[in-house]
Amino acid sequence: MPGPGEATWSLGGRQWTSRLIVGTGGFRSLAQMEVALEASGTEIVTVALRRVDPSARGSLVELIERLGLFCLPNTAGCYTARDAVRTAQLAREAFETDWIKLEVIGDDRTLLPDAPELLAAAEKLVADGFTVLPYTNDDPILARRLEEAGCAAVMPLGSPIGSGSGIRNPYNFRIIVEAASVPVICDAGIGTASDAALAMELGCDAVLLASAVSRAADPARMAVAMRKAVEAGYEARRSGRIPRRLHADASTTDEGLPELD
Repeated sequence: MPGPGEATWSLGGRQWTSRLIVGTGGFRSLAQMEVALEASGTEIVTVALRRVDPSARGSLVELIERLGLFCLPNTAGCYTARDAVRTAQLAREAFETDWIKLEVIGDDRTLLPDAPELLAAAEKLVADGFTVLPYTNDDPILARRLEEAGCAAVMPLGSPIGSGSGIRNPYNFRIIVEAASVPVICDAGIGTASDAALAMELGCDAVLLASAVSRAADPARMAVAMRKAVEAGYEARRSGRIPRRLHADASTTDEGLPELD
């Protein structure tokens, strides 16, 4: 089933159709997750190594394999570069992949990235042959540093993880997109379909979300909404929006109107 958007896009040296990446945390059951993932049209799903046993029967990993999805392990729960690097190495062994979504968290209240530790971990993992996708602050300078370190993408947060507050700083997103020569993926803070559409309109190549779907009252229906939103935002950006104006600009001219005495 085709994913959001008609054109393929490149990430980590591979071509993808869907521009929606879905996290697997927070679902009430594997059955509910399966229906939502299928409805989303996603091709890539993230998995926290610390929350799964890859060898367990009837596991999340088996579900991902059955659906034919690409498993992207992440380093959720890591607070230091050393811990994140070690977790990535374990994930490579467990999932047999060099891809890693890199998370290095500063504290357990905000769940915001620790910039120095994140950059240090990214440099070590890139040197070790990983395809690194870093969850980062919406900081254009840090995004540039991560790209220079060799990351395959930059993934700025729209707002804190699980907050559902949407994109709080569209201005910074536009700067990051303008400067980046690697894909920009909006990661964290998406709450509803309009947030996902805005991310794409701002120039993001894809959107990564989890709790917006998994914790929705109807996850499968929200997954469909997110899929359509990503597609709509992408198509709107390709179409070229009209300029914003302070005053009205009539779509019909006065030419041809009858003259009144």
